[in-house]
Amino acid sequence: MAGLVLVLTVGCATAPQGARRLPATPAPEPVISTGGGLAVTAPGFGVRVRGNRLVDLAGREVRLLGANRSGTQYACAEGDGIFDGPVDDRAIAVMASWKMTAVRVSLNEDCWLGINGVSPAYAGSHYRAAIVAFVRRLNARRLYVVLDLHWSAPGRTKALDQTVMPDRDHAPAFWRSVAATFARNPAVVFDLFNEPFPDHNHNTTAAWTCVRNGGRCPGVGFAAAGMTEMLRQVRAVHATNVVLVGGPQYAGVVDRWRQFAPADPAHQLAASIHIYLPHYSPCDSLACWNRTVAPLAARVPVVIGEFGAKDCTGAAVTALMRWADAHHVSYLAWAWFTGSCAGEPALISSYNGTPTRYGAAVRDHLRALARGH
Repeated sequence: MAGLVLVLTVGCATAPQGARRLPATPAPEPVISTGGGLAVTAPGFGVRVRGNRLVDLAGREVRLLGANRSGTQYACAEGDGIFDGPVDDRAIAVMASWKMTAVRVSLNEDCWLGINGVSPAYAGSHYRAAIVAFVRRLNARRLYVVLDLHWSAPGRTKALDQTVMPDRDHAPAFWRSVAATFARNPAVVFDLFNEPFPDHNHNTTAAWTCVRNGGRCPGVGFAAAGMTEMLRQVRAVHATNVVLVGGPQYAGVVDRWRQFAPADPAHQLAASIHIYLPHYSPCDSLACWNRTVAPLAARVPVVIGEFGAKDCTGAAVTALMRWADAHHVSYLAWAWFTGSCAGEPALISSYNGTPTRYGAAVRDHLRALARGH
């Protein structure tokens, strides 16, 4: 679809949980803003869709290359704080030293809106102010920011995990508020929902229809918010930021993306896919990339919003990054946190930037790109 951006996002998927009926829910929350939006004044620093590419405000091609910064989706809801690990200027300088151009930040709708029993110390105005300050620090390093709705829950249920779809109870209000906050910052991109998996994680017409339209869907135990209605809330507050949209199967497929993409009056849509390797995602092979991703990338810009090596080695992800480079596709690795890679791909073993084997492959590739190799 002309004027759309394709974002490929690979995520650490949580096993689907059984759908459950929930009690009657309150009316959607009012719009919450942090004060009229955040403007970026650096010349040319912003991202827009032009044809099948992302470009900066001066018209130069941009690719969102970097990492996911996990933590802000769970620490607040679990009562541990707002961030997991350091996010100060020194920590951001370490990330920038890898020659990243972008960071994807995971959000929790209950924490942003200050609802469903999240501790007030880590929710509402405190959470929003912390996210706004973090975005400012990232932008100060000329890092683009992707904000995604990562954890959500319907009704009065606290958002403590990834769900099958965004909920109609809170997700539209969440996006209206986030969009109002960052509407004047073109260096911020909105990723409407991390990893949908309706219709019992199948790649079906019913699943794609649910992702686009929401409502009562197979495999979803609550009224889902579709991409169309969440996008409508973003545009209703005059936010023209680039918006990323994923498909079903944990954002793992894009074969019918153009058919089911929501209509965007701003013509600033991005398609999203997640790819985990080896053999951990629906589209985890060169044949699939060439068959479904490349044709889409020829029509709309593509970003791999999440990718990672489940075996914590570098060979498979290096092949993916090289393929993406050749096709002008952006990519953001999962994730900048300390871990062993046994549970999920961790880029670092220390917040001083010491990489895991997988992280070293990502770092060295980004640095080589920056050197023009």
